[in-house]
Amino acid sequence: MNSVAGKRKYEIDMCNGSIMDKLISFSFPLMLSGILQLMFHAVDIVVVGRFTGSRALAAVGSTTALINTFTNLFIGVSLGANVMAARFYAAGREKEMSETVHTAITFAAVSGVVMTAAGVLFSRVALEWMATPSDVIDLSTLYMRIYFLGMPFFMLYNYGAAVLRAVGDTKRPLFFLFISGVINIGLNLLLVIVFHMGVAGVAIATVISQLISCILVLRCLYCSEGSYQLRFSKLSMKGKYLKQIFQVGIPAGIQSTVINFSNVLLQSSVNSFGKTAMAGYTAADNIFGFLYVIVNSFTQACMSFTSQNYGVGKWKRMDRVLVDCVILSVTVTFCCGSLVYFFGPNLLHIYTADSEVVQCGMEILLYTTVTYFICGIMDLLPGALRGMGFSAVPMILSVVGTVGTRIVWIYGLFPKHRSLSFLFISYPVSWMLTIVLQLICLYFVRRRVHEHSKGNV
Repeated sequence: MNSVAGKRKYEIDMCNGSIMDKLISFSFPLMLSGILQLMFHAVDIVVVGRFTGSRALAAVGSTTALINTFTNLFIGVSLGANVMAARFYAAGREKEMSETVHTAITFAAVSGVVMTAAGVLFSRVALEWMATPSDVIDLSTLYMRIYFLGMPFFMLYNYGAAVLRAVGDTKRPLFFLFISGVINIGLNLLLVIVFHMGVAGVAIATVISQLISCILVLRCLYCSEGSYQLRFSKLSMKGKYLKQIFQVGIPAGIQSTVINFSNVLLQSSVNSFGKTAMAGYTAADNIFGFLYVIVNSFTQACMSFTSQNYGVGKWKRMDRVLVDCVILSVTVTFCCGSLVYFFGPNLLHIYTADSEVVQCGMEILLYTTVTYFICGIMDLLPGALRGMGFSAVPMILSVVGTVGTRIVWIYGLFPKHRSLSFLFISYPVSWMLTIVLQLICLYFVRRRVHEHSKGNV
């Protein structure tokens, strides 16, 4: 009995009691987990930048948007697993919860293998399409091919962590990432500095660290008590649950993939300025990523809390969840974004000693840091909608607002005003337009949900 109580201390009751403190308790470990995941890539960049040179730095950095485009569709589907698991868990539907967990983990393993094959076969073609410079493309291809060998581990970790988030457990995934992060740092230093393996060394280190985090999260699910316990003999993909996961997850994945595709287009525009701008973008984008994990932690909290309360019919509590998430996201993101810009030169010097690279990085940070709280609001609204099971329309609106604006900007306006500064003004402009569209959608969905609740009284 004590063992069960001890394991359930990691769970959070999202449907009762005060909301703000539980959102913080949920979000903070998730935020730190995202930061640790970014550190995998940040250490890669710092080590190759300092010990191998700007060419290797540009090679690793030029793969980021492309890797995200490959992976985000499948990672988006994990959001569907999170929403359905949270709903079944809150409603006490243990059979449905268990079968959702086993379907999600099976899908993660299969999709990881598919992504490995796609990454190994098509990396160079995709990099050529992005106009990656000839002096960088061989190293970029090598890095991507090794990196994609770890996709099954990457996917299993993310889907396992999605299940744990569904019950409010964000602390143990943080602990697992801390262990694998320390291993990643140690291997980076060993393989690059001692064995002079360059970009291959940092890619191998990342794959091994992903394997470690995968093993730890699967072991956690295996040893758990109750409806989300994992048993390998029960692994299967049941169509009923896969369909429900896909209904929420695929639109979220498409949204993320298409938005990252717009970042690939933007990366191609940056590439046209040469390797100095590419290196500056690599460093700035990595710093920028730390702000994203802050925003994403509140979005994940909003989605999980909304989904559980939707599962038990607590509609007014869902409204309060969104309001509290907006307060948290705007406050924390604005403060952190301001600090990042203020200390921007110091942060960029961590990645490179080249003053021209730092100057390019600061041009980019000017429009993507202090304004990032706008992105936080933009991200929260579809998160709340997904928690209620509405995923397709927010996806369409995000694609139209964000991607549409950036395509018009890159191909219509940028050629007449060629500068890094003008290119990256497209970020806050696209965020604001998307917020307007998402607010209109939220108004109609919220009214529909509340009318449904009155009809059931």
